[in-house]
Amino acid sequence: MADEQGHGSGVTTLTDMSESQPTQIGRLGPLFAGIWLFFLLDPLVEGWQHRDEVRGVLGIVATLAFAATYMLLWARMRQDRIARLNDSPPLRFVVPYLGALVALGVVMVACLGEAGLASVVYIAVASVMVLPIRLASAVVVALVLGSLGLSAVEDWGSQIGLAFAIMAASVAIFGMRLVMRRNIDLLKAEQENASLAVENERSRFARDLHDILGHSLTVITVKAELAQRLLDVDPERARTEIADLERLSRDALSDVRRAVEGYRELTLPGELARARVALAAAEIEARLPTAADEVPSELRELFAWTVREGVTNVIRHSGAQSCEVRLTPVSAEVVDDGSGGDSPGTGSGLAGLRERAATVGATVVVRHLSPGFSLQVVRS
Repeated sequence: MADEQGHGSGVTTLTDMSESQPTQIGRLGPLFAGIWLFFLLDPLVEGWQHRDEVRGVLGIVATLAFAATYMLLWARMRQDRIARLNDSPPLRFVVPYLGALVALGVVMVACLGEAGLASVVYIAVASVMVLPIRLASAVVVALVLGSLGLSAVEDWGSQIGLAFAIMAASVAIFGMRLVMRRNIDLLKAEQENASLAVENERSRFARDLHDILGHSLTVITVKAELAQRLLDVDPERARTEIADLERLSRDALSDVRRAVEGYRELTLPGELARARVALAAAEIEARLPTAADEVPSELRELFAWTVREGVTNVIRHSGAQSCEVRLTPVSAEVVDDGSGGDSPGTGSGLAGLRERAATVGATVVVRHLSPGFSLQVVRS
């Protein structure tokens, strides 16, 4: 009953668990729970009135120990639920606490009489807090029936009020436990969503890094091989190729920085210009459009990725003599006359291109030609 408020403070803290600092209400949670120990004043007063007797001293000690055990159980449960998002702690954890509460409650009743029955409500509340629902319900029913049976004890009178207090407190804590369970489920879902978001961002970054560095490093490798062959036969052209190597490496570094910062936008004219340089360095005849004005704005980035991926694959895998890029308002296609490699259309770069195409309602089509290979992105 009373502990509904204290338990509710635990719900507030769970809700705010994702924040780096606990809320003011969360810090005051133990105080709210401790306030409801006020109802143990009756057994303390009874014990104090008999402080000259052994039963009075034992009653006071048992009451204080009962309050301390109850608060310790509440604090441990609150900490465990926050740390582990666990609504049902293992029985090996809670049984010793409940056993101690029951034993101390028996001592309170034996030493203080009817006043010691105040402990029964706290035992019911503690059971609902920590036990599985069915087991806790059985304990509450047993305590209610036991309290009603105490009406036969001489001078104690009817215990209907005690039975009602047990039921009311148990129902209140059961309701708060349901709220806590919902909050725990919500936090678990938020954690799962956060994990998925991190994983998606890792996949995005890996895809972009592959697309960006895969193209740039391929061109750098081809130019380095060309420069090495030209060193002895055409030193001037070799110097030009080496200068291009420096420029390309700086461009690659810039692209990586943009990817790290989350900027993924490419320009279609820029990719066409890069494709021309890369194909020339690989000694592949390039047939490229001179302009991309007819491509709508929403497709320019996708078609730029298409050109980059297609030309990179041509240089890496095809062994082609020529490569053509075809642009229309609804499609971009890279066609070569090579062998197409061992397994065209199955790389991680094409998987990333399919993901990008899907976001704008386009599809990726790969075709084997005779000879050659075609990579096309089309929005219907």
